[in-house]
Amino acid sequence: MKKFVDQDVRGKTVVIRQDLNVPMKDGQITNDKRIRAALPTIKMALDKGAGVILLSHLGRPTEGEFDAKFSLQPIATYLSKELGHTVKVAATLNDAKVQPGECMLLENIRFFKGEKKNDPSLAKELAALGDCYVMDAFGTAHRAQASTEGAVREAKLACAGPLMVQELDAFSKVLDAPKRPLAAIIGGAKVSTKLGVLTNLLAKVDILIVGGGIANTFLAAQGVGIGTSLYEPDLVEEAKKILSLAQAKGCKLPLPLDVVTATEFKAGQEGHIHSINDIPANEMVLDIGPKTIELYSDILKSAATVVWNGPMGAFEIEPFHKGTVALAQALAASKAFVVVGGGDSVAAVEKYGLAEKMGYISTGGGASLELLEGKVLPAIAALEAKS
Repeated sequence: MKKFVDQDVRGKTVVIRQDLNVPMKDGQITNDKRIRAALPTIKMALDKGAGVILLSHLGRPTEGEFDAKFSLQPIATYLSKELGHTVKVAATLNDAKVQPGECMLLENIRFFKGEKKNDPSLAKELAALGDCYVMDAFGTAHRAQASTEGAVREAKLACAGPLMVQELDAFSKVLDAPKRPLAAIIGGAKVSTKLGVLTNLLAKVDILIVGGGIANTFLAAQGVGIGTSLYEPDLVEEAKKILSLAQAKGCKLPLPLDVVTATEFKAGQEGHIHSINDIPANEMVLDIGPKTIELYSDILKSAATVVWNGPMGAFEIEPFHKGTVALAQALAASKAFVVVGGGDSVAAVEKYGLAEKMGYISTGGGASLELLEGKVLPAIAALEAKS
């Protein structure tokens, strides 16, 4: 792919597709992580002497309709403070015009009809806004939409932004040329959402650790009684296949030795530690227990590369956070290169102040999952084809 860092854009207009889809409450930004991740690219374009037009979506408005609740104005206000000059919001494509050194936001791209269906006409209009189109929104790279894929193909010059390059480099260290042993930690509620990831990673990793509701389905596949726990009975056979494949390949796939249970999944519940062979019929598994924490932490000490996507349990509710926190601490203390792949895993390491101790924190949940699944991301395919 062509890279934005290599382009001479002095005196030109650069259109940058960023992922500025930040959480909001009462018109205020509650977590600015994605904007902070995008700022180096924006500043690079301005330092190169270009005028900058930024594109992003925010939330899920009805496509083609303006809704003040989803306006990018709060993000423009934030950027104005960070960049030291006013960043205006262009309500229409015709309003999106800048001089070198200026930065402007086009209003929420989902206010424009045809974005989600990758309408060729909208893609051409977006590409025509500038001389160079930069795809830097890794978090939306798995979506073939007008601003993420169509405009890349239509642009005179299209290239990958620095954030996009960083993300792909980090995942390349996991998927293409990892230092071994390579470990993957895959947690979350359902095997069905991560079956492709588990199957693809099984062919690549030396260690595979599963957590959350996914681990419950694997325990059920081993004939363990899991009480009222969340699991997927229709995927027990798939879990058995994965366990057999792991054994045949020599891949370590440890399952919990003990768990933390409660009668209900809600705040204020008391956690009970049980061996997996002693789970009460009227209780549900909500976290891994201390013996399992010790087992997993010990196994991970040998890893040279780790990718982590998904928590070990219901980490958002105490006391069912301990397994996820303990694994995060073990990874933070590890010498391994650790990629934290989006979603709840990122929320966990940030909540407990461990983000700085990880090798790389991804900005894309869905995109990182599809990479781990072995899928080709539409935006990446478009950048490669364009180059």
